[in-house]
Amino acid sequence: MPKAGLRRTLLRCRSEMVPIIWQAASRLAQERLMALEAFSGAASIALYAPIRNEVDTALIFDEARRDGKRVLYPRVCNEEMRFHEVAHADGLEQGAFGILEPCRTGEGLPPDAADLIVVPGVAFDLSGHRVGFGKGYYDRFLATLHRPVTLVGLCHDFQLLERVPSEGHDIRMQYIVTEQRVVVPD
Repeated sequence: MPKAGLRRTLLRCRSEMVPIIWQAASRLAQERLMALEAFSGAASIALYAPIRNEVDTALIFDEARRDGKRVLYPRVCNEEMRFHEVAHADGLEQGAFGILEPCRTGEGLPPDAADLIVVPGVAFDLSGHRVGFGKGYYDRFLATLHRPVTLVGLCHDFQLLERVPSEGHDIRMQYIVTEQRVVVPD
């Protein structure tokens, strides 16, 4: 299925999730991610603020802060995405595309300031490929990394497919985490 049709189908499925199912699935997926050695070993974590029933990240934020980790969130400026440190949950404000972003303070951090980046997506596959919303912000950002950084795709299990359309320049995830499983692509 082409990316556009895949996006429509999976975004519709995600939008139809009832709140109690979304909350339970989000909690389980976050717990699985926090159980990863890559999470416990990371000094800094980059998260996303969820929209349209994406897996929540609030528990990960709270756990990371309790563990003394730096927590970063993306902010979109023109065609570029930069990460900024956020020390408190109220350090986010409405930004581009209605997504919560770091308040407008300070310069963005270097692309590889995080040891682990939690990446949202519309779909992922068992090989670690990702289909996003189609704007390319994460793709462009991930292409600028200059050191090894752990990339974790976080999604609902129905968003994890056997195969999604991919291109040679796509950057693969090292882990895909859902409420039902953790996949380590080959």
